[in-house]
Amino acid sequence: MQRLDKWLFFTRVTKTRSLAQKLIKGGHVRVDGERKIQPSQNIAPSMVLTIAYANRIRVYRVLEPGTRRGPASEAALLYEDISPPVPLKDRPLPKPFIPVREAGAGRPTKKQRRQTDHLLGKS
Repeated sequence: MQRLDKWLFFTRVTKTRSLAQKLIKGGHVRVDGERKIQPSQNIAPSMVLTIAYANRIRVYRVLEPGTRRGPASEAALLYEDISPPVPLKDRPLPKPFIPVREAGAGRPTKKQRRQTDHLLGKS
């Protein structure tokens, strides 16, 4: 058994324990489907945490309590990530193609500017 705020801190979900407490008190954390607002809530292995954080919903199954805030590889052993996959519309878009003129080619013509605007989606 371990406090919920300490577990969120040890697993690197939040950067500090006080941020973990604010997240919990704000009602962004559910334990086994029930909203919890007490940072002192005890959690145990096999409990499922649902966390609404950074514009995403993350779902973690607790595997074991932590003893310290160690490296990320050590923190990953404390939980199993069972979050739903990110929808395609929320994934970042690839970088747009930016046309390049050869050095010394001079200013583009009006036709070339229109083509560039069309490629960049400005038309």
